[in-house]
Amino acid sequence: MVPFGGWDMPVQYPVGIISEVRAVRNSAGMFDVSHMGRVEFSGPGAVRFLGTVLSVDMPALAEGRSKYHVICNEQGGVMDDAIVYRLGPERWLLVINAGNADADMAWLRSRLAGHASSSGAGQAVKVEVLSQSVGMVAVQGPKAVEIIDGLSGGAASLIKRFWLGEANVAGVPCRLARTGYTGEDGFEVMPPAERAAELWVKLAAAGVAMCGLGARDVLRLEAGLCLHGNDMTVENNPIEAGLERFLFLDGEGYIAAAALKRIRAGGTARVLTGFKMVAPGIARHGMSIVASGQAGALRQAQGAQIGVVTSGTHSPTLDAAIGMGYVDRQFAAPGSRFGIDIRGKLVEAEAVTMPFYTRKKM
Repeated sequence: MVPFGGWDMPVQYPVGIISEVRAVRNSAGMFDVSHMGRVEFSGPGAVRFLGTVLSVDMPALAEGRSKYHVICNEQGGVMDDAIVYRLGPERWLLVINAGNADADMAWLRSRLAGHASSSGAGQAVKVEVLSQSVGMVAVQGPKAVEIIDGLSGGAASLIKRFWLGEANVAGVPCRLARTGYTGEDGFEVMPPAERAAELWVKLAAAGVAMCGLGARDVLRLEAGLCLHGNDMTVENNPIEAGLERFLFLDGEGYIAAAALKRIRAGGTARVLTGFKMVAPGIARHGMSIVASGQAGALRQAQGAQIGVVTSGTHSPTLDAAIGMGYVDRQFAAPGSRFGIDIRGKLVEAEAVTMPFYTRKKM
């Protein structure tokens, strides 16, 4: 157990990280993600307000659908990445990262105050934080849908990818979101908080492996998914982070539109790139990426730095050392070689296309 985002979280269970990763890739594993922020916005002004702060075409999102996006400030910096779900005509659920929840909510409330003063009573927005009242368990893997289906009387498989529904899972009333953070199919299951432990025990009895933060980080990196705080921060914009496809810049009053349009038009000097280690070694967050031909003695090669590692690990699924980082654009093409400074030793790596792992279609 370790502190994480203000919560005590399990890094791993007794079987170990590699076994947990394999359980998710081959069968089904579950993660307690109740620490993540869950906020409901409702009222006649909710759709308009959310359209000013989220990079999503809010009116176009159908009831029951969800959308991954980034939350950007006025300068286009990535404050967080999140998923928004449309629960009804005037109801929306926003799921945000635990470590950013307080900052996100302070910023959202400040924006909401301005919205309320300029919009009038007819555009009222109600905000309800559900993080303490609603639990959240992510069940992921090729057998996840089958298992949840068996516990819900067949209701789970009726929910399509990136859609939302409701069902009793092992007798516990839950909201089921067919989303996740592992590259596998599955659900983020949201029971009442007081019944979350009951649900966890029943899922374990049904054969779902218990997994911790260590496996979750390996799985998301194998799937080429960014971690806010590592692969993107408020100092990064979503275009250099490779997230441009998740931007909708034409919403009425969208706060980051002008900045992001300028960045897109001008291009970015660096881009987030995936890589595999060619020589033995594991890259870690913060390590320097160096142009291979300029290396020499690393301590004398300050001018050779072309980027920085944001995430790296050994992938048990691929049996390879993988990572991602920001590099100068001319080094980002797949097949480009560069070095990574691993504790004073230059170790060669090769740029590759992400994701590193793609799930098998069932």
